[in-house]
Amino acid sequence: MQVHYLSQCDSTNRWAKENYNQLMPYGAVYTLNQTCGRGRLGRRWENAANQALYYTAVVSMPMVQPETLPQLMSLVAVDALRQQYGAVCQIKWPNDLLLQGKKIAGILCESTADPKNPDVRIWVLGIGINLAQPKQQFDAQNLPHAGSLAMAGYAVDTKRDVPELVTRITTGLAHRLEDFAKEGFAPLRKDYCAACVNLGRHVTWQAGENTATGKCADVDDMGRLVVETDTGTNEIFTGEVSVQGIYGVL
Repeated sequence: MQVHYLSQCDSTNRWAKENYNQLMPYGAVYTLNQTCGRGRLGRRWENAANQALYYTAVVSMPMVQPETLPQLMSLVAVDALRQQYGAVCQIKWPNDLLLQGKKIAGILCESTADPKNPDVRIWVLGIGINLAQPKQQFDAQNLPHAGSLAMAGYAVDTKRDVPELVTRITTGLAHRLEDFAKEGFAPLRKDYCAACVNLGRHVTWQAGENTATGKCADVDDMGRLVVETDTGTNEIFTGEVSVQGIYGVL
């Protein structure tokens, strides 16, 4: 298993896609200084040099349900942070990690084709984890909902902690990956639901041209958010979902 450290890069996902042959069939790249990262829906992920971990794994194998890779990665990160720091994180569907009501991690999963063999898909699984940023840094960036391990009261030494955290994420993903590739999200569902902050809360999402609201009842075996409304049950798999009751609406 190849794990590459970069002193700086524009984006670990981009580097992984451009250099996937160095990581195949399973490997990872990470840095503490990512200058041009992206989150879901094209959002910019703010760089925090030497205060956050930026990590991307590359996987190439057949998968029955690759669309739920973000949920898999969120569970892997929850496990790694609990093992490393004793931190109990929640997951905001599908894959944001919250700690004490603040977002500390985001995940972006992408795919590309192997130019040498277009039938082979390469999965690029990126995560950014806020480790040591102080509250003042998020205030200056106008990010009131963001947080870090340090803000939550955990002792963080990035130079000491990051190599071990990278190992925990990499081995945790490898441990779950074979079963996930064959069976998809269903075997993960119990653990995922235990960590999912959406369950039992009212949520709002975009339904076509309209905004809909309902109570989140479950996450099904397909990784979809199951929401009950006055007009029936909705299964949501794509789009932005806001959760009521977490510092207003998240």
